Amino acid sequence: MDNPKVESRRRFLRLAAVAGPAAVAMTVAPNAAAEMAKPAPKKSRGMRETEHTRKYMESARF
Repeated sequence: MDNPKVESRRRFLRLAAVAGPAAVAMTVAPNAAAEMAKPAPKKSRGMRETEHTRKYMESARF
């Protein structure tokens, strides 16, 4: 291991093996955090009264 060229190659390969997954994790992590931070949608309080729902109710005789 006295050869600096061999040591340099090994160091490069170790770095390459770690850098790839780290780059993917850094790309995915902000998106996952943003998804988790979104508030839950508000629940509906029933049917909204609009023109087409009024027409339906009249035709169904409710």
